[in-house]
Amino acid sequence: MSIQSPLKPVWFLALGIAPQGLFAMHIMEGFLPVFWSIFWFIAAIPFLWIGMAQIRRLTNENSRIKLLLGVVGAFMFVLSALKLPSVTGSCSHPTGAGLGTILFGPFVMSIMGSIVLIFQTLLLAHGGLTTLGANVFTMAILGPLIAIGTYKLSKSIGAPRWAAVFLCAFLGDIATYLGTAFQLALAFPAEQGGYAASLVKFTGIFAFTQIPLAITEGILTVMIFNFIARHNSEDLQAIQLSRKGLI
Repeated sequence: MSIQSPLKPVWFLALGIAPQGLFAMHIMEGFLPVFWSIFWFIAAIPFLWIGMAQIRRLTNENSRIKLLLGVVGAFMFVLSALKLPSVTGSCSHPTGAGLGTILFGPFVMSIMGSIVLIFQTLLLAHGGLTTLGANVFTMAILGPLIAIGTYKLSKSIGAPRWAAVFLCAFLGDIATYLGTAFQLALAFPAEQGGYAASLVKFTGIFAFTQIPLAITEGILTVMIFNFIARHNSEDLQAIQLSRKGLI
């Protein structure tokens, strides 16, 4: 499928930024105990089931939506593959889920995020197959759910669209980071202080870098969303009509 002219700058932005590292906030291969690896896979299944059904309905009603799905997938792939070293020796990264969540909803993004994470695992050694369920749950499920809730709440209280988009991307990113910290705390409770102490430790690992990254992601998401809204208003209207009745 050829890329239509109005969306070319978005594609070039997404495909032209090469990831500079292979390790980031994704939980790496083999890091989680077997129980928690299986638990998070099972927890993700209902969201993926709904997401597949919604993608099938959306694309059957309007085949042009596939192009925008590709754009948000590329946007998510690039942002979540970038890393910023933290002061603790670990890394933080954006998630890129906010844009697609606004356009298609959180359940569709569970599928898009899963595809992104599988490609990153296989091509970039970024994350892992055994930890895929955990990474999907935080970046492709929890983050988008918080993001869409934030967006709807912001719009309901009369916030301007740019503010709602920014907060959606910002808090979706933060929710992913906190979710990962929570997963690690459950898997590795501290000998002294238990889960709470472990959560504080894992939260602090990314704190210095994740907030500025979330702010940057929010600003970039506003820019890309405004570009799409300005040049592809017909597709956005079609998406909104197709999404009626979806959660």
